[in-house]
Amino acid sequence: MEIPTILIPPVENINTISIPLPTADVPYYVPLVVPPSDLKEPEGTKPMETTETVTPTLNLPPLPPIPIPPTDVLITTSVAAVTAVAATTVTQPIIQKLREKIQKFLQDKIKTWKEKFLNRKKKKDSSVN
Repeated sequence: MEIPTILIPPVENINTISIPLPTADVPYYVPLVVPPSDLKEPEGTKPMETTETVTPTLNLPPLPPIPIPPTDVLITTSVAAVTAVAATTVTQPIIQKLREKIQKFLQDKIKTWKEKFLNRKKKKDSSVN
């Protein structure tokens, strides 16, 4: 008596694709270095002398002192203010003329519309009589 055998076909290699692991740009920050509260200057060192610039202030008696901003800020705001005033001054007559022309145009249109409406009404009234 023979032992039954099964013939198994050869295994085929199936090529699979390789998927790379996902990556991400993780935000990071530079850590803050906070000095300890008991920080002392090393022995044998002298403190560095710094000169503080005093900001000019405007003293008005009823008000507290008002600090005057730096020159570059004053120049920028002055140029902006002068430009705004000049633009308004130049464009105001132009806008006024446009407004008058548009108003006249609209008034003429309304006037002709009223005349047409009244003429139509008169014709209707005369036909009824």
